[in-house]
Amino acid sequence: MDRTPLYQQIAESVRQEILYGSLAVGDFLPPVRDMAGRWGCTSGTVQRAYAELAREGLIASRAGQGTQVAGAPQSSTPDQAALRRASLVNQAERFLLEMMAAGHDSADVTRAVESAVERWHSMASRPAPAAQGIVRFAGSHDPAIEQLARRFDGIAAGYTLKVSYTGSLGGLIALAQGEAELAGCHLWDEESDCYNVPFVRRLLPGRAVILLTLAQRHLGLIVAPGNPTAIGGLESLASGKVRLVNRDQGSGTRVWLDAQLARLGIEPTRGAGYPREETTHTAVASAVVEGQADVGLGVETAALARGLGFVPLARERYDLVMLESMWRLPALEALGAWLRSRDAATTLAELGGYDTAETGSVIRIDP
Repeated sequence: MDRTPLYQQIAESVRQEILYGSLAVGDFLPPVRDMAGRWGCTSGTVQRAYAELAREGLIASRAGQGTQVAGAPQSSTPDQAALRRASLVNQAERFLLEMMAAGHDSADVTRAVESAVERWHSMASRPAPAAQGIVRFAGSHDPAIEQLARRFDGIAAGYTLKVSYTGSLGGLIALAQGEAELAGCHLWDEESDCYNVPFVRRLLPGRAVILLTLAQRHLGLIVAPGNPTAIGGLESLASGKVRLVNRDQGSGTRVWLDAQLARLGIEPTRGAGYPREETTHTAVASAVVEGQADVGLGVETAALARGLGFVPLARERYDLVMLESMWRLPALEALGAWLRSRDAATTLAELGGYDTAETGSVIRIDP
């Protein structure tokens, strides 16, 4: 068991992200409340971690502006910008004179430069971070993703997993826009009664896509130990007597909940606490532990981690989604191999709440 104080573990995780480039100079750190939800701790613990990093000069906080990685460069003065432009013009003139001396006319040089700039923009727009040792993940929160991030260097040597919890829809959008190599998704489609594939087809039309299954996970109601309010299912939310902590818009859990409430004819506003949102299953469990809510919809893994009760409702497939062009990147090949290994099955079993029969399986979606 790691006996390092939790605030020091949080601080060290941020140091590692800065070291490996997952957090660059000027990037914002998660708000204290979000980071507390991610780590399943109090806001005070995160504040202590941030204070230690600030003393080291790694981060800086400004009232009303958030917390950033320190050392962001200042904007250039007008005089400095003018000097840089003049220097660039001089270099361009030298290049032009050299090319004309070699027998090329100015029109030839102009076309060549335009072609080079166009090719450079094309290369710069490609998702490159994975080749630089960083794999960007965007998508739905899952406790297993936190484990992947912590041990990713052991799974794919020399690589770091940069995690951003954006919800399932946000993850697919990030993938479509080239802002992530990997998306985490568990979106249930009511019409087809299946997960993820219909949404991938809608949001990534005409793209060849790979779905790598993380696991089937158990979804249900997280309640206090012993279920003192005797919550038996979603119908209990309509009574107005139990306080709900909800997931955020765009998360697969919220999509599922809203669809089920509609099917049952339950107006969401009838449930006390419906407007309160948390971005992770861990934060939902923390709200129940702290007595701020009686119930929250989440995965069994989060309930088990906090010693809470759990009322099972469904089993859902959580997929890691990537463009087929990314599938042969060394880091993602290594991830696929690890998911099919005994180590992955053991890791998920220790977390609890997962069915690993399909872990590591691949679904291909052709354009």
